[in-house]
Amino acid sequence: MFDPIHYKNKNVVVLGLARSGVSVAKLFHKLGAHVTVNDQKERRLCPEADELDALGVSVICGGHPEGLLTPDTALVVKNPGIPYSAPPVRRALELGLDVVTEVEVAYRLSPAPIIGITGSNGKTTTTTWLGEMMEAAGLRPIVAGNIGTPLCEAAQIAEPDNWIVAELSSFQLKGTEAFRPRIAVLLNVVETHLDYHGGMDDYIASKAKLFANQTETDSAVLNMDDDVCRRLAESGAVKAQLLPFATSRELEYGVYVEPPYPEAIEAAEDGVERSIVLKERGGSKRTILAVGELGIPGKHNVSDALAAICACLAAGANPEQLIEPLRGFRGVEHRLEFVCERGGVVYYNNSKATNGTAAIIALRSFAPGRVVLIAGGLDRGSDYMELLPHLKDQAKALVALGQTREKLARVAELAGLPDVKIVEPEEDAEKTLRKAVREAASLAGPGDVVLLSPACASWDMFESYEQRGRMFKQSAHTL
Repeated sequence: MFDPIHYKNKNVVVLGLARSGVSVAKLFHKLGAHVTVNDQKERRLCPEADELDALGVSVICGGHPEGLLTPDTALVVKNPGIPYSAPPVRRALELGLDVVTEVEVAYRLSPAPIIGITGSNGKTTTTTWLGEMMEAAGLRPIVAGNIGTPLCEAAQIAEPDNWIVAELSSFQLKGTEAFRPRIAVLLNVVETHLDYHGGMDDYIASKAKLFANQTETDSAVLNMDDDVCRRLAESGAVKAQLLPFATSRELEYGVYVEPPYPEAIEAAEDGVERSIVLKERGGSKRTILAVGELGIPGKHNVSDALAAICACLAAGANPEQLIEPLRGFRGVEHRLEFVCERGGVVYYNNSKATNGTAAIIALRSFAPGRVVLIAGGLDRGSDYMELLPHLKDQAKALVALGQTREKLARVAELAGLPDVKIVEPEEDAEKTLRKAVREAASLAGPGDVVLLSPACASWDMFESYEQRGRMFKQSAHTL
């Protein structure tokens, strides 16, 4: 792929609207390209189309017409969520066209170095926390990607002394070619998005593209508690300077917890006083702060904090500059977010839990046997059997909804839960979720937790996990 400025008077096709598609289309239009934006949704469902029309960008909605892509098309930029099996993507590849995501375009354009953060779980918390740490350290971050500013917008406003801190999905990374983050962070890899990737091999390979173009002058932050991360670090595939982190093992160098957590422990509050330490390659060691001082609880959040610390140190921060943002951070919406208390029952919104591992982490954050879990959503082929022992140990009841409701109910029954409720779809998603919340409330008593932690993506019923979470909060507040 050439630099974006070389696309003047050339044909660029953007597949998919939404914020990133609009940002890419505006960018190439400004650079003088002939831009066509195509979205299979009907025009009435594409509110962004009018804005692009007013600029003179061609917008085609309602399907993928013949002739959209030709050998004269210079570049195709696709929305990350569009699978490679989609007809226009297949056609582009048949024609030998460059097909990339916004990440590649932004990288080519940005004068600022990029920190890329990916992983199956914890991306948003780590990215947000890292942005606050870098701000406190005077490193001028621009938080972008899946959260914050679209990457192409960030690239256009960035200056050389900024850092673009980008949350990146496997979908985005799969569509990159030359992308080279100055600092690459891989948090963890668990089974998810297999409907898109077709299997774990492609999923892992897409995540690993984060490191593909790095050199020894760059930094790679990897989680040594995670099997896939360890294999990548040991395989020689990572050429950058390794800065590892871990909660459950002492490291020769890097950032870790001392004393380490036993791997079986999920919660951060097990009565043992632990510290976050930095160990240099030469062997010198210093304590950054006590784990108990972190602004949010949970072993998974400790791991996210370690990753953010590593990235911030790699960007040039001093450990002392990180202490206050580590203490002051209070988490992110839809990630174990306290909602309200009703009749002694506490409600938590964890709508971002779009896979089984994320749901397990949330379950393990509460007292055993006190959780009424609301779960279910888009069926991506998982059997959810990994939830069985955790439902048995932690859950009091399950309320299941969405495409996976029967699967999850079966797992809960195998786990021996006495109360398993299946919520059949109402005429709209909001009514269905409100019914699920009422069912959960009826099963909960004082001291219990009603937890929305779906273990599934939201797209069978909702536009996004954010919409799902906000509807849950509204339902809880209006019980």
